[in-house]
Amino acid sequence: MERSFVEENARERERLRTLVGRLTDEELGLPMGTHWTIAVALAHLAFWDQRSLVLMRKWKDSGVVEPSPIDVDVTNDSLLPLWILLEPRKAANLAVSCAESIDRALEEASSEIIAQIERLGDKFRLYRSIHRKLHLDQIEELLKEREPR
Repeated sequence: MERSFVEENARERERLRTLVGRLTDEELGLPMGTHWTIAVALAHLAFWDQRSLVLMRKWKDSGVVEPSPIDVDVTNDSLLPLWILLEPRKAANLAVSCAESIDRALEEASSEIIAQIERLGDKFRLYRSIHRKLHLDQIEELLKEREPR
C-alpha cells in the first residue's frame, strides 16, 4: 500500500516545528485577519490534528472507519474564544505535539484502516500536511511582509 502521506506529513510537521522554534512571543501575537493571531492559527491546527487523532483511535478500536461530519465554520467560530485564551507559547507547542501524535498514529495504522480511510474520499484525513501547509504558508507570508526591505 502506497503511503506517500507519511513523507508529506513529516515534511510539514518539521516545517511547523522549525517555525514554532524560531517564533518570538511577539510574533505569536501578530494578527492574522479578524480575531486571529499566529498563536490562534497554531491552536486551530492543534485542534484539527487532535480531532483526527481521536477519530483514528476510535476507528482503530472499532475496526470500522466511518464519516464523522462536522460543521467546520461553526466549530472554528465556537472554539475561537478558547484559542484566544490559550497562552501563545503553549498553543504553539501544542500544535507541534498534536501533529506528532496524529502523524505517528497514521504511520502505525494498519493497511486495512488506511484503505478504509481512503475510501472516505477526503484526502486531508491521511494528508494532515494539506491543512498545515495552508496555515504555515499564511504565517510565513505574514512574517515575510514584516521583514525590513
